[in-house]
Amino acid sequence: MSMIDLLSRHPDAFITCALILGLLAGSFINVLAWRLPKMLEQEWQAQAREVLDLPEPAKGPVYNLLRPRSHCPNCRHSLRVRENIPLLSYLFLRGKCSQCKSAISLRYPLTELTCAVLSAFVAWHFGFGAQAGWMLLLTWGLFGICLIDIEHQIVPDVLVLPLLWLGLLLNSFSLFTTLGQAVWGAALGYASLWSVFWIFKLVTGKDGMGYGDFKLLAVLGAWGGVAVLPLTLLLSSLLGATVGLGLLAMRRAKTSTPIPFAPYLAIAGWIALLWGGQITGFYWQVSV
Repeated sequence: MSMIDLLSRHPDAFITCALILGLLAGSFINVLAWRLPKMLEQEWQAQAREVLDLPEPAKGPVYNLLRPRSHCPNCRHSLRVRENIPLLSYLFLRGKCSQCKSAISLRYPLTELTCAVLSAFVAWHFGFGAQAGWMLLLTWGLFGICLIDIEHQIVPDVLVLPLLWLGLLLNSFSLFTTLGQAVWGAALGYASLWSVFWIFKLVTGKDGMGYGDFKLLAVLGAWGGVAVLPLTLLLSSLLGATVGLGLLAMRRAKTSTPIPFAPYLAIAGWIALLWGGQITGFYWQVSV
């Protein structure tokens, strides 16, 4: 029996495989969320030097998603293979560096575990097939965008634009929706938040959100079509308002404190892609 036959005939095997892939993806997302903003900053600085005709700095070590090797931020100890196994290494090392014994941030295993659980759920929800495979990729991309926006308040084009084009290309084969719905979903998704941005700016004179949020909603529209947009906007607004009011109540934020919106959009859009039809249908049954 081939691997494809095994995974298609045995849902538990497919879910387990997705769980393991999710752990590996979560490990990479940890690296992505830490290094990509620094790489973008280096790129922006290089562009600024070129525009201002400033001298190039002395070349330092190569810094990208692969180099240098993962290391302890305290003692710079390069992690061995056995120290870099998703989740298991953290447990074996008891949450401490093997050399300097400094605590390893709980963020790393939590990211890996969360990504694994989300991946297993996607596999269970869709079953073995192309939809599950591509939805896993979207889930990992959204998760990475969330972590970066929470910490740095940016939604990198290098992540969001490939997801936008990928959604349109996949739906040219009607994988999640029709191509027409995908194109209009992307266009209306971008235009809706763009309009809110400019209305808010004209009224208050302030920027209410970043352009990355427009592009992220366009991504969700490109994958799920026009139908996912109303639910995504409603749920993200409710999530954002709830969290914002909670932070204000706990005095951890002020009314002027910027709050990243991409995580709420990503969570709401993910929910809408998986259960949008059921949620909308339930609403109409109750309201009629």
